[in-house]
Amino acid sequence: MVRSSRSVHHAPRWVSIGRKHNPSPPPGIRVWLEDTGSLTQRVLTACNGQFSVHVRRQESARSYYDEAGLLNANPSQFAVIREVELRCDDAPWVFARTIIPTSSLRGPAKRLTMLGNKPLGAVLFADPSVIRGRTQFSQLKPGQKLFESAVAGLSSRPDSLWGRRTLFYLADKPLLVNEIFLPGIPL
Repeated sequence: MVRSSRSVHHAPRWVSIGRKHNPSPPPGIRVWLEDTGSLTQRVLTACNGQFSVHVRRQESARSYYDEAGLLNANPSQFAVIREVELRCDDAPWVFARTIIPTSSLRGPAKRLTMLGNKPLGAVLFADPSVIRGRTQFSQLKPGQKLFESAVAGLSSRPDSLWGRRTLFYLADKPLLVNEIFLPGIPL
């Protein structure tokens, strides 16, 4: 079997908001990517129907290598991984993947493991001590782990997806939130 020199499992190329990216996100999705408020609140506002959070999984697992690097964590150590969909009228609009290193689960951050169907954004943006770190965005492609996680369960696979990831600090402890915009999101 002949393989290309570039693995289909390569990590997305993340760039900081405000920096040039080739290709550049379309204007409709750029508005979502660059919003600095609560994505949960923005989805609630845009949804003229029933908003819900669907938990796909929450478990102790290893983060992706690039996620661990951004968190300054050892990729072989376990973290709490929470994957959810933000839905409007049961249609998935956003796939969110949160990584909370076990070293961050002391003190106030421990409550993040007990959210159930409550949106993480409701907790983070209600706590004035939470610090929002840098945000990066990327165009995700088939074969990338984050893309494959985001499209799992969709009735059709898009050619690509746009997403962002943001570091947050709760009680000076980091957590990483990936937010991937699915084809149903209004542009």
